[in-house]
Amino acid sequence: MRTLRLLWVHLRLGALNELQYRGNLVAQMLQSLISLAASLLGLGIVFSKTDALGGWGPYELLAILGVYFLVGGISQLVVQPSLSRFMEDIRLGAFDFTLTKPVDAQMLASIKQIEVWKLVDVAIGAGVLGVALAGLGEGVGPARAAAFGLTLLAGVAIVYSFLLLLATCAFWFVRVDNILVIFQSMYEAGRWPIGIYPPWLRLSLTFLVPIGFAITVPASGLVGRLSGDTLALAVALGVALPLVARWFWRRGLRRYSGASA
Repeated sequence: MRTLRLLWVHLRLGALNELQYRGNLVAQMLQSLISLAASLLGLGIVFSKTDALGGWGPYELLAILGVYFLVGGISQLVVQPSLSRFMEDIRLGAFDFTLTKPVDAQMLASIKQIEVWKLVDVAIGAGVLGVALAGLGEGVGPARAAAFGLTLLAGVAIVYSFLLLLATCAFWFVRVDNILVIFQSMYEAGRWPIGIYPPWLRLSLTFLVPIGFAITVPASGLVGRLSGDTLALAVALGVALPLVARWFWRRGLRRYSGASA
């Protein structure tokens, strides 16, 4: 409950801060709509030449696109801006102020900065998923919906934990700001099913940078392509990776000596 209250407080503060610059909302909407239009144009070009891509039909690929926007919006709403600020605080020594607060430092560092306009991407993702569900029709039953919800939660946990692992490297290295930019560039590959890529890239986007578990697996659960083994692996990774990230965080925190050192 404390985490939810703190998240709500930071969300309100983020909204109040961003409302000073309402032009950002227009800019974010334009950026998101252009990105959506480019993605839909790509799908249109693909399906003007074929009926399926790697076995995925039009509405199935639309489900992947919806998950792509949804997970990316959640990540860029809270996780990425907060961890970017955390890395900057480490470099400047301002992380001392976080450690003095009577709450868990990892939790506070993970929700400290909120870019409220990224809710536009979340809304677009939900809308695209709604269109995909309408196109898929009655084939989406309770079992698929449950698999989708479970794997989506696991995917968000996996992305957060992976980004936290990257950001925690700031305890050892002076500047690692660009590492999140590199992740975002690789995240762009999640617009398409992981299975269409060459084997080496497929493995990289599944286990090295777990984009496949964050996007393709939840979409697979929604359209009925998810096997029991993949579901179990996604859930196991969604539980194990946060524990690994927590362990790595504590190890990095012991290394931090403060601004006065």
